[in-house]
Amino acid sequence: MKNFLKIFPLLFLPMFALEGLSQVPIDEEDPYFLLMGEADQAIKDEDYATAILRLKEAMQVDPTRPSNSLLLSNLGMVYSRMGQDSLAIVTLSRALELAPGMSVVLANRGRLHLKQGHNVDAYRDFSAAIDRDSLCLDARYYRGIMSLYSGKADIAEADFAVLASTDPEGYNTLAALGALYSLTRRDREAIPYYKKLLETDPAAEYYAALAGCYLAIGELSPASETIATGLKLYPSDPELYYYRAMLNRDLYLLDQAKSDAAQAIRLGARPDRVKALFDR
Repeated sequence: MKNFLKIFPLLFLPMFALEGLSQVPIDEEDPYFLLMGEADQAIKDEDYATAILRLKEAMQVDPTRPSNSLLLSNLGMVYSRMGQDSLAIVTLSRALELAPGMSVVLANRGRLHLKQGHNVDAYRDFSAAIDRDSLCLDARYYRGIMSLYSGKADIAEADFAVLASTDPEGYNTLAALGALYSLTRRDREAIPYYKKLLETDPAAEYYAALAGCYLAIGELSPASETIATGLKLYPSDPELYYYRAMLNRDLYLLDQAKSDAAQAIRLGARPDRVKALFDR
């Protein structure tokens, strides 16, 4: 499944409330809270330079306040929005030193580790987030996906079961279960999930995945319709040409199959994978 990093946004935490932190009465005249409010507005306005300044100023007002972990978390998210992911990870780590139980922060740091290719660190953060909050759905999604693609289908099944029971029609649940069933050769079970995904997100990867499921169970007509629709929208997608090559091979249209295979390779498909279509 491609581009699963796009599914969950990195989350800013609410400025004036956070479970697990000491609750401090809000004094509207307190410079600390005034600066927090200005930082919150700057984040909403995507004025990230101002947000960074105000967050740092607020922490300087009282470096010992427990709620500084919240400010550090949001500072990390601002750095990430500005493309400074390494600095964001360091900042989120500082937030977690002050408040280790913030599952959202662990999940956010996990996503940043995953983005940078730190897979072991990412998996560790997602697991820690789940240990602290079994219903941390973004951590469940990403750990499940990582487990699925690394051959730990039992962990993926368990994580996705939580998604299914908590948000059965959610986009992320549909994407997770579609991937799970198609990659574990339960293609018929995967089809309804990919069809629902296409209703709200007609992405090339979902057209290709749905076509692959139909081909796996020998339903060539719906596979052909799916590929044709996908290619109208994405005429340069290599996966759709790969599956059309498979379709034409199964229809014994070998000249067309080889033409589609060559096009898939030209567009970026792995040559060994495409050539394997004709090895049987």
